Amino acid sequence: MREPAFWWRPAGLAAGLLSPLAAVYGAVAARRMARPGHDVQVPVVCIGNLTLGGAGKTPTAMAVAQLLKTTGRRPFVLSRGYGGALKGPVQVDPASHDAAGVGDEPLLLAKIAPTVVARDRLAGAAAARANGADVIVMDDGFQNPALNKDLAILVVDGRRGIGNGKVFPAGPLRSPLDDQLGCAHAMIVIGPGNAGDRMAAVAERRKLPVFRATLEPDRQALDALKGQPVLAFAGIGDPEKFFATLRDAGIEVRAQRVFPDHHRYRRNEARDLIAHAEREGLVPVTTEKDEVRLAKQDDLAALAGLARMLPVRLKLADGDAFGDFVLRAVR
Repeated sequence: MREPAFWWRPAGLAAGLLSPLAAVYGAVAARRMARPGHDVQVPVVCIGNLTLGGAGKTPTAMAVAQLLKTTGRRPFVLSRGYGGALKGPVQVDPASHDAAGVGDEPLLLAKIAPTVVARDRLAGAAAARANGADVIVMDDGFQNPALNKDLAILVVDGRRGIGNGKVFPAGPLRSPLDDQLGCAHAMIVIGPGNAGDRMAAVAERRKLPVFRATLEPDRQALDALKGQPVLAFAGIGDPEKFFATLRDAGIEVRAQRVFPDHHRYRRNEARDLIAHAEREGLVPVTTEKDEVRLAKQDDLAALAGLARMLPVRLKLADGDAFGDFVLRAVR
């Protein structure tokens, strides 16, 4: 689904009309979060998001898994596999699985560490442990009570923050803010912005450690795009973040196309993107997450072959302090 624009503006009529539904949804979500989770005998690090929509969870989970690997741990990533058909538990094999089967995010995560997709998080954790995991990194699942979380890190986008601060469907919050902050151990604010600064101040008043980070685009991929006008397209939680990354790097974004998060591209859409690019002499460019949804699909092969991909990676302002914080928790 596409997010309603009013979620990211000061609360108005639409949010007010939906407030009764939001109160019911929020109460149910808060009660669910309060349930105790199961101990799975290995540390669990959960990367979560206060809101629906993209804030940078997957790059953060990738960075945490990479950090743990460098210290000699054997992390497994656990994902619900949103958008994929397989219920799991199944360990992702990038050579044979595609986004239609396991979802787009697990294919990216599996580049960093062994990744298990499971709708049942407890079963997924058991599968990871049986295959040698000595620590589990959850990509999302902060609001899911199935597992006890030794470390729960909330990711907040500096530009968007928590929008109008209302609970779904009146706003983008997945559960009431106080209930969510009460279950967290730390916060990462990604990118600059007043909304992120305000959330950092709220977290610090609650004595939550706050770390600052940015999403850094791959330099080699950027250099290959220099001097070429592009058609940027994305089906992620916050496409504007991707477009802004290109512009901030000096890439001329002459046209842009927005698709819903986790969008499964169709043949006619691929054909239209190619025609637009060829007609105006543009280079199609998309995100790493969109690229894996184009791969291994015969009717999308032409677009997959033509489009450039721009990966991003999480860069922490104080990586040493964050690393020490994570390692203390998993010990």
